[in-house]
Order: sequence, then C-alpha cells, then structure tokens
Amino acid sequence: MFELITKDVHLNQSAPDKTQAIKNIAQALVDAGLVEDGYGDGMLQREQQAATYLDNGIAIPHGTTTTRHLVKKTGVKVFHFPQGVVWGEDGQLAYVAIGIAASSDEHLTLLRQLTSVLGEDGIEEKIKNVKTAEDMIHILTGNSDTGADMVIDSSLISMNVAADDLQTLQILNASRLQKAAAVNTAFITDIIEQQPTYLGEGIWLSDSRVGNLKNAVAISRPAGELSENDKPVKMLITITTINNVFDTSIAKLADLMFTRKLATLLNSDISSLESFFKGNTDKQIANDHESILAPNTDSITQEFVVLNSHGLHTRPSTVLIKLIKGFNSTITVANLDGSNTPVNAASLMKVVALGAKKGHRLQFVATGDDAQQALDAIGQAMAEGLGEGVE
Repeated sequence: MFELITKDVHLNQSAPDKTQAIKNIAQALVDAGLVEDGYGDGMLQREQQAATYLDNGIAIPHGTTTTRHLVKKTGVKVFHFPQGVVWGEDGQLAYVAIGIAASSDEHLTLLRQLTSVLGEDGIEEKIKNVKTAEDMIHILTGNSDTGADMVIDSSLISMNVAADDLQTLQILNASRLQKAAAVNTAFITDIIEQQPTYLGEGIWLSDSRVGNLKNAVAISRPAGELSENDKPVKMLITITTINNVFDTSIAKLADLMFTRKLATLLNSDISSLESFFKGNTDKQIANDHESILAPNTDSITQEFVVLNSHGLHTRPSTVLIKLIKGFNSTITVANLDGSNTPVNAASLMKVVALGAKKGHRLQFVATGDDAQQALDAIGQAMAEGLGEGVE
C-alpha cells in the first residue's frame, strides 16, 4: 500500500466547485515537490474528459498522459470536504478528493489499492465525518478495525424451525441479524422483497448489496418439508458482508454446489456450521462487496483483451460503465490476469480496482434478455479502445 502520512491529509477544506478544488489540490502537490507547475492543468483537462468521481463520496483527480513528465515523485494529497463538492456527472457530492501524482502505469496500482479499500459499504459516512488525519489514514489504508470481526454463532443458527414457507425463514434470519446489529432496515426490506437464490439440494442463499453493517451469517433449517417453486427448502443461509472476510467459505460453498455435495451441510451440527463459515477470519483490505450469489445458468460469458496503452484508468472505465448501464442485463467482470474475482461491471470503483493493464484479459458474464447484445457492444467498444483508440 502507498505511504500516507498526516501532512498528506488536508481536513475541513471547502471549495465552491470542483474546478477550484482541483486547483487547490494541484497546488498542494506542487508544494510537496511531487509535481511541477502545469500538472494542475492536466488534472483539469482530465476532468473535462471524464469526471473522476468514483462512488461513495470519493473522487480521484489526476493528470493526463501528456502531463506525466511533470511528475517528480509518486504520491497523493487527500482533501477532505465535510460539506461536499459537486463532482460527479449526475451531481454526486465528493467528500474526499484524492489528488494523485503518478508517472507511467503507477497510477493503476494506486487506483487499485485505493478503490479496494474505499469500496466498503458505509465508507461515505465515515469519510464525511472524519475528525482527525490519523482516522482518515486508517480508512484510506485499510487499517481500521471496523467490521473486521465476523458474527457467526449459535444465536444466529436455528435448527428445526417451525415454518410454513421460505419467507418465514427469510424474516427469521433477517431479524436475528438485526438483533446482532449486523444489518439495518434497508437490508431487511431488500431481502424480503427478493427471492433467495437456489443453490441446489434444498439449500437457498440470500444476501443484499444494501444495509450491511457487519460480516455475519444467519442459518435456518425448517423442521418440516417445505418447497418453493417446486424446489425443496431444507436450509436458508443469509449472509451480510462489508468486506471479503467470507471469501474462503464462499469458495467452499461453491465447490460443494458444483460437486453436488451441498447436502453435507444439512447433516452438520451448529458447531460444524460455525467452523465452515469461519474458514477465513483474517483481516483483508480488498473489498469487493458484490452479490455472492452463484451465476445464473442462463448467463453468457465472453473474454476480451484490454488494448488501451495505459490500461483501464478512469477515462476508458467511464466509457465502459456508461455503455454497460445502457443494457438491462446484470453484468460482472473479472480480470483473469489479476485477482480473477468477479465484480459489478456497472460500478466505476469496482472496474478501476481491477487494475487492468494493456494485454490483460477481462471475462464478462452477462445475465438477462439482452445479454448477448451487451457483450457484443462491450467487445466492439474494447476493440476500439473505449474512446481512446488503439495503437
């Protein structure tokens, strides 16, 4: 992770607009000896090409390829705007702007590190209300202990539940997670409105992208025979995540699904189920809070190679996101030459965090009525350089 010290953090800043904010950040980079005069012009030019707003109240202004020669040393300056500055193309407010000075493809590594940390749910409120430079550094470097622990114990596992249908199990799991302070009402509303995903062998999985406050798992197993859409209901697993602490156990769950051995969970006692989901409790900073549900069998998969000379930085990524949002299908993307972890292809922060460089292979998975059209359009756009052309 990049080095960040307290003098790099500028708290309680204000600016009438992002143009002035960028000028202030650029001057701080100059004053720190990171860049030469003129780099700020490149930052403003980059902003005109595509807004550098990511998500969650965070912007990452940086220069263009034509101003890289003005970079003396790789580094960042963090400006905190408690009142927010209009930054996104749709009027989104940035509460933190991280000015980046980087030459060559160093900026991709910085972007990947930053976006991995800053993808955490609830991060916007944290950065908006930060009080000290130390707290800001803890957030940006992933050294905060918030949410690092996992909640999975007997109070969240119910065997032989008297239930008449799957929704009863959903409500039970959600209420127990709420009692454990692992979710808020947004989570409960969302999962009740959605039908859980059927994994097979009577086991169902439920999660949500909203309202997650802690890493936790709730499990319910009905006492009698239930069915939903002609499929047996023998267990409901509800997971709430704020980082990737469950990656190992989810991978094991996927293995059981594909090897048709999920039924082994039905024969497990409470202690065994706890151990299963505590398979990866080490703190990790990578933060890919996408839905962990298994891909639909009707999904279409295609691979494309990044042809952009400087990889998928914010400008081509923005073009890609705009294209993807024009389709109805749900689309994920994984960098096969990187972490190989699928992320939401409609999230700029997630796509930038892939750290995709020229020559990297991206695997897109699309599910929906216009899945093939979406992948065809993505393939064509990438072949044309996503607005940058190809050499």
